[in-house]
Amino acid sequence: MPELPEVETVRRGLEPALVGKRLERVETRRKDLRFPLPQDMAVRLTGRSVTALGRRAKYLLIHLSEEPAGGAETLLCHLGMSGSFRVEEGVTGAFHHPRSVAPRHDHVVLETADGTRVTYNDPRRFGFMDLVPTARLDENPHLCALGPEPVGNTPLAPHLARLFGGKRAPLKAALLDQKGIAGLGNIYVCEALHRAGLSPRRGAGTLVGANGRATARLERLEEAIRAVIADAIAAGGSSLRDHRQTDGALGYFQHAFRAYDREGQACPTPGCGGTITRIVQSGRSTFYCPACQR
Repeated sequence: MPELPEVETVRRGLEPALVGKRLERVETRRKDLRFPLPQDMAVRLTGRSVTALGRRAKYLLIHLSEEPAGGAETLLCHLGMSGSFRVEEGVTGAFHHPRSVAPRHDHVVLETADGTRVTYNDPRRFGFMDLVPTARLDENPHLCALGPEPVGNTPLAPHLARLFGGKRAPLKAALLDQKGIAGLGNIYVCEALHRAGLSPRRGAGTLVGANGRATARLERLEEAIRAVIADAIAAGGSSLRDHRQTDGALGYFQHAFRAYDREGQACPTPGCGGTITRIVQSGRSTFYCPACQR
């Protein structure tokens, strides 16, 4: 499933294609994805302008201008397992997609007044879209319980110390809890823990001191999380299975993985000499080095 870096890459790719432009034509080719599409979605979107492109955790937020009968709305999008957006410029006329690898999976099409076409493709249809009043976006069930994100200038370690204090849950499970910290998924948690030299089996509470403050290990973990996310965004995300950027290009961060999907390979930590091992935690594969991650 696309994680924060992949969704941020998509947001940046869509921003110049949509922001400030009027949606001239909209087509929905089916009534549902993972959930039913908003009622009269095509009619409600047509004629409105895109005012901004945002992101919250793994959700893409397409902010729309106000409509005469109501306030501004936001098209909330989740890519699911296989969703992607494709941008084509200078396209006018009937909806036809000669560049689509699998046109039968093109489910939603947005065309702007200048002929830019944005197509949502989703073979597995685990993604979804919802139209939400912008003023009440924070109340949406998908967003209201999310924790802070691992990006920005706000220190993360103090928050994690409050969250982890007294917890025996494995560190990896604690980091994957979106109510604690939003946007992290299996890939980047594995990578951050490897960079920080911390075992995914370690109890989350062991990173908090007796005084309730973050230990040096937890501060090191914060640095590793931020670095992994920044590096992944710079590389356009990781293209495992279905993820593509808006121009169809692949992300390249998977070529820089230190632990994820590297079972049986030598640990890249200088002087370690260990081997990357795969274990299963809560039904998910975890990759780490038992020798240097403690």
